[in-house]
Amino acid sequence: MNKVLLSWIGKTDVRVARGEEGTNLGPIGAAVAKRMFDGIHLVTNLSRAENNDFLKWLRSQTATPITLHTVSLSNPTAFDEIYQCTIKAIERIREQYREAIGFTFHLSPGTPAMASVWIILAKTRFPAELIESSIQGGVRTVSLPFEISAEFIPDLLRRPDQELERLTAGLPPSSPAFSHIIHRSKPMKQVLALAQRVAIRNVPVLIEGESGTGKELLARAIHYESPRQDKPFIAVNCGAIPAELIESELFGHVKNAFTGAMQSREGHFVAAQGGTIFLDEIGELPLPAQVKLLRVLQEQEVTPVGASKAKKIDVRVISATNRTLMTEVAEGRFREDLFYRLAVFILRLPPLWEREGDVGLLIDALLEKLNIQSASELGLEHKKLSPNAKNLLLNHRWPGNVRELSNTLLRAAVLSTGAKITEEDVQAAIFATMQKQSDNILNRPLGQGFDLQRVLTEVARHYLQRAMTEAHGNKSEAAKLVGLPSYQTLTNWLKKYDLDSGT
Repeated sequence: MNKVLLSWIGKTDVRVARGEEGTNLGPIGAAVAKRMFDGIHLVTNLSRAENNDFLKWLRSQTATPITLHTVSLSNPTAFDEIYQCTIKAIERIREQYREAIGFTFHLSPGTPAMASVWIILAKTRFPAELIESSIQGGVRTVSLPFEISAEFIPDLLRRPDQELERLTAGLPPSSPAFSHIIHRSKPMKQVLALAQRVAIRNVPVLIEGESGTGKELLARAIHYESPRQDKPFIAVNCGAIPAELIESELFGHVKNAFTGAMQSREGHFVAAQGGTIFLDEIGELPLPAQVKLLRVLQEQEVTPVGASKAKKIDVRVISATNRTLMTEVAEGRFREDLFYRLAVFILRLPPLWEREGDVGLLIDALLEKLNIQSASELGLEHKKLSPNAKNLLLNHRWPGNVRELSNTLLRAAVLSTGAKITEEDVQAAIFATMQKQSDNILNRPLGQGFDLQRVLTEVARHYLQRAMTEAHGNKSEAAKLVGLPSYQTLTNWLKKYDLDSGT
């Protein structure tokens, strides 16, 4: 294992290099003199002259390779900037070493904000030894009497004036209908801002996003923010309706219209009169049903199966799909004319792994909801997450998005034997999800929209994600786990399957 020292260069270190501190070696010099490292990596926002003076002096004190990471900060206490710069430096170091790394973070050089970032990263994302040095105490390991479970950029230290930001951007006022959609990430803010604007317009909306991203939740928010909020909201899963019953389910039928039609039935469009119909999994509709739906949207009327007279309807249509409908159109699986009827306005929900900062909020909210349900339904005692358990949840990429996160928390709660959900409980719950996905992958029916390329992509994403999780983000270790020759090859695979966050 490579032992690597990471530290900011502090003003004291520069003064030592310039002979202004007598025999004092300074924080970094003392650490290098007392400890053995395979590499020294220094992060600095100081001037070129200060950096050159210190590097020249430090290289006279040790033969260990030294790498300088020069960054730009608006000020030395800009916590958010310090955090981002430090993350990038660590990721570059991990790319450099092909073997496992044992990090040591030096707390003494630099500002208190810099030290606090080292502590947070050592206790969350990048486990590391923490050291400090002083003239009186020498160099010693810092033992913290607590664990930290935190989102990777604490709100308290980066929170902007959100109302001023909203007004400056020309966004609509915040709405109660959207307030229950838990988020703080920029991608979700952008989607919800667009959704609020389109909600008050009587236009069809198409919501695209992976399974489990909350498409129905967004559709309901749009409805309850619209002028139709006092009218029905009817949700229909198009993928769950047998092909022979789609017309009857959507548009209704009269008595004796077909075998088994013992009485007349109004369809979902009539039930949604004056309100909103939500057509989930619209991409699963077979082509004959697409033709009939197109006519309904064009004529604004439905004709029940077996009837000769049409009924006028006034319904807003919101549809959703986990596919990319433009691709479906190009490949002949979805009608182009129907697409343009449905997609007057398109909203794309980001997958959970793109929503930096949202996972912690969702964990807290889902656990609170689980505890409330447990009191009356599940028979479980009130649960809390251990710091390590929460950190494991924070680091997982959640290919199944919010739905997978919710189900994993429920499984972990059931698996836990006491009031605290442990890291082992979460690991078992996550593995159960991976195992279930693996079991189902080989038993899918052929035809009916089967897509071999999509299945291969799913398999690759599953094992790449699992390898990165088990290797705690170390690409060299992850490459070995999946039999790839190097971390560079793994990086190419991660980029190919949209698993590389760019950090």
